Amino acid sequence: MAGFNLNNLVQGALGNYSEKTPEELNSEYGEYLFDGETITLGYQLIRDTLLFTNIRIIFVDKQGATGRKVSFRTIFLDSIVNVEMETAGAGIDDSEITITFIENAYHKSNNERLIQQTFEFPKRTNLTSLYSLLGNFAVQNRERINR
Repeated sequence: MAGFNLNNLVQGALGNYSEKTPEELNSEYGEYLFDGETITLGYQLIRDTLLFTNIRIIFVDKQGATGRKVSFRTIFLDSIVNVEMETAGAGIDDSEITITFIENAYHKSNNERLIQQTFEFPKRTNLTSLYSLLGNFAVQNRERINR
């Protein structure tokens, strides 16, 4: 990982992710990717990491005092059905993106479980491209599900 950055530490303490390059993230997490999967975007929150790949969103949760125990949680991009964005205001507000996704793998109307997940970012983070990316997945998924 990159060297110590006080701004990242402050943002992490506030619950905000700071952006990392795909190259940085690939060097640390590349071995955990599936065949044909590539990291497109990534953010770090102190020790934890949020990865966006061409297949899924991955939450990397480093646990314990040493961070040697690591948990990986996945939201597949083909399950996202809605995206909301809230930009930062003039005060100490942060920017947020909230996604709604279908938790179960079988997209059947009588058995859907919708879950929401919110990501907070520092106000200086431009979320427009991430919002568009996730929004395009939501549109494609809704069209596919409702065929």
